[in-house]
Amino acid sequence: SAAATAMSPEKRRRLVALSILLGGVAAAIIWRDRISVDTLTGWVAQLGWQAPLVFVLVYAISAVFLMPGLLLTFAGGVLFGPLYGSVYNLTGATLGATLAFLTARYIAHDWVAEHTGKRAGRLIAGVEREGWRFVALTRLVPVLPFNLLNYALGLTNIRLTHYIVTSFIFMIPSCAAYTYLAYAGREVAGGGEDVIKKVLLAIAVIASVAFGSRILMRIRQNRTNAQ
Repeated sequence: SAAATAMSPEKRRRLVALSILLGGVAAAIIWRDRISVDTLTGWVAQLGWQAPLVFVLVYAISAVFLMPGLLLTFAGGVLFGPLYGSVYNLTGATLGATLAFLTARYIAHDWVAEHTGKRAGRLIAGVEREGWRFVALTRLVPVLPFNLLNYALGLTNIRLTHYIVTSFIFMIPSCAAYTYLAYAGREVAGGGEDVIKKVLLAIAVIASVAFGSRILMRIRQNRTNAQ
């Protein structure tokens, strides 16, 4: 058509990328109920030495397509244990967060703005006011679900390098906590040694992250009120 002929190559590329994104999101919604920690771990465990690389890539793609990040994090803890699981989960989450950020900034700006609404406006104002510190706060105290937050932050003016480094560092506490929780759950199911000790430690870690998040939010609110 005349409209297609007049469309620039850049616009065509953006249209194709947006179509892939929307198709992936739609597929993730349709298949969401069929994907579980058991199905993920069963599939990845068969991949041998390639399992960590495939897992990180699946985690990243899942973040872009709005699959629940907690499901992948639990799978990483079950598959790889608390240490390597945390490393692979954090790597996949950071890569996925970066891809979603770039998608929002360069491909799907209008679509993201429409679906995040007023909350995106508050994020933009916060980043303009506090820069990377505000991004750090949103990673420690989630104001939006992980996947939506990644896209919403792509609407802000923060530099990409600041976004990546800040996200990586400040996602460590929650990522390590939930990874260990999944590992402890696996040990309980398998009847491993020191089960009670591991479960209590997992509960303590999660409680510490939650309590620390509340303290940070209260401190920030007090500072805001004092200004």
